[in-house]
Amino acid sequence: MTNRKKNDRFRLMGKTSYIAIFIILVIAFSAIPLSAETGDSCSEQGIIVRNSTMLDLWYKRNGGPCTILIHEHIFVIQPKDTVEIFSDNVCERPYCSENPDYSAYRSVDTNGNCGVKILPGCNISDM
Repeated sequence: MTNRKKNDRFRLMGKTSYIAIFIILVIAFSAIPLSAETGDSCSEQGIIVRNSTMLDLWYKRNGGPCTILIHEHIFVIQPKDTVEIFSDNVCERPYCSENPDYSAYRSVDTNGNCGVKILPGCNISDM
C-alpha cells in the first residue's frame, strides 16, 4: 500500500471518529435538560411558603390541627400534603378562595430555590 493511500485512510478514520464524538456529545447534552425538566428538585425537601400578607394566618396540614402562621413565618409543603389557609384562629374562615396545592406553589417558584411567599389576597409570588 502506498503512503498516499495510507494517509487517506487515516484521514477518513480521523473524520469518522470526530463525527462519532460529535454525535455522542450532541446526544449527551440534549439528554441533560430532559432529565432536569422531568425531575422535581423540590420534591424531597418541599416548598417553603412564607406568610408575607402583613397578617397572622392559620393553617391546617392534611386535616390536622389549626396552627398559627405568624406574619413572615413559614411552613413547608410536600407533594403529598394538603394545606388549607385560614384568616381566623379556629380555622373556619378560609383566607384563599381556593387553597393552592404543592403543584401551584411549585409552578410559581421560577428561580428554583423551592421558596414562595403568600401576599395579600392570597396572591402567590416567587421568593
